[in-house]
Amino acid sequence: MQDVKVEEQPVAAVEQDERLREAPVVDRALVAQLIGGAREQGLSLDGQGGLLAQLTKLVLESALEGEMTDHLGRGKHERAGAGGDGSSRNGKRAKTVLTQAGPVTIEVPRDRSGSFEPKIVKKRQRRLGSIEDVVLSLSARGMTHGDIAAHLADVYGTEVSKTTISTITDKVLDGMGEWQNRPLDPVYPVVFVDCIHVKVRDGQVANRPIYVVLAVTVDGNRDILGLWAGDGGQGAKYWQQVLTEIKNRGVEDILMLVCDGLKGLPDAVGTIWPDTIVQTCIVHLMRNSFRYSARQDWEAISRALKPVYQAATVEQAEERFLEFQEAWGGKYPAIVRLWSNAWAEFVPFLQFDREIRRIVCTTNAIESVNARIRKAVRARGHFPNEQAALKCVYLAIMALDPTGKGRARWTQRWKGALNAFDIAFDGRLSARRR
Repeated sequence: MQDVKVEEQPVAAVEQDERLREAPVVDRALVAQLIGGAREQGLSLDGQGGLLAQLTKLVLESALEGEMTDHLGRGKHERAGAGGDGSSRNGKRAKTVLTQAGPVTIEVPRDRSGSFEPKIVKKRQRRLGSIEDVVLSLSARGMTHGDIAAHLADVYGTEVSKTTISTITDKVLDGMGEWQNRPLDPVYPVVFVDCIHVKVRDGQVANRPIYVVLAVTVDGNRDILGLWAGDGGQGAKYWQQVLTEIKNRGVEDILMLVCDGLKGLPDAVGTIWPDTIVQTCIVHLMRNSFRYSARQDWEAISRALKPVYQAATVEQAEERFLEFQEAWGGKYPAIVRLWSNAWAEFVPFLQFDREIRRIVCTTNAIESVNARIRKAVRARGHFPNEQAALKCVYLAIMALDPTGKGRARWTQRWKGALNAFDIAFDGRLSARRR
């Protein structure tokens, strides 16, 4: 095999490159001089017309001039050479753009042929990306369009209409579509299905469910598979369409699916993934029980039901439930009926060890997500249509755990449970792992 010769840089050149990388781009002394001069003149650092706005204007205009020079192939006062398209500079036009330093009016150079396409501030662009990032971040944290407009006016001195803010947030719809159709993992140990109710003004304001499907990956990470809007009357046909969509995105197997007694979902799961165990969420079952009882009885009912879901076997759970029925069935028959109807989806987790039970018995996996979504939803009151509601929920999800610390804690918490899942389900987890 022929050796490939690598040409070495001279030591002096390498040292010069390192000095350039280490040197600050902006001279600190110059910055201090600018700040001092601004203070002497009574000029504010931020806000409209402040030092930052003026510096932004200079930087943008210098960058645009550099782009024009590259486009024409010559400087301002140089004659046209053999290259280029023969065009030349043709004055400038004023344009106001919104930046984090406030609105800035810049002079954009033009050429005679109209072939110049600026990159740093594109044609018809009225906002730099930073302002769009601020709007999306504030929207994801539950602020209304009116609140965002007021915030931008107070902090940046920027007047942005509600319509403009809506246009900015609409840009996430393309990303939401890609996210909703992205490929998924071949296997998930647990998938949680829950719903958030939002108010949609469709003729009249009505509650509409948005279903959040959250999965735990084989590495113990949290992954939201998608969002689906319903009308409140979902049955097996609806859930079969949702699960078929998830399967077509690459999911070959789900070990356990945890839900809150959603009608038709167990039948649909059995059709798509016959070996998947459907488990009723115990916490939701307890909460629904409290809805049928007086508040002063909640503690006693909780103590009476605890031996049922903590039983060592299914037989013991049935015995404890009969005892509960004898003690409370006369006063609260609706609670007995609730547990009896959910019994088939309640008992599966009793066959597993403590690690798996601990995971299935809690909704911490999805409650933290729902809390962030509900905060954003409540701030809006109601939505004009289903798409607006989905956009709000999607933005809230994208803003989850920006530092990554939550993900680290989450992953560590799942290590023991994942090993228990792989043993309990005869290696199905590791068999389909990528």
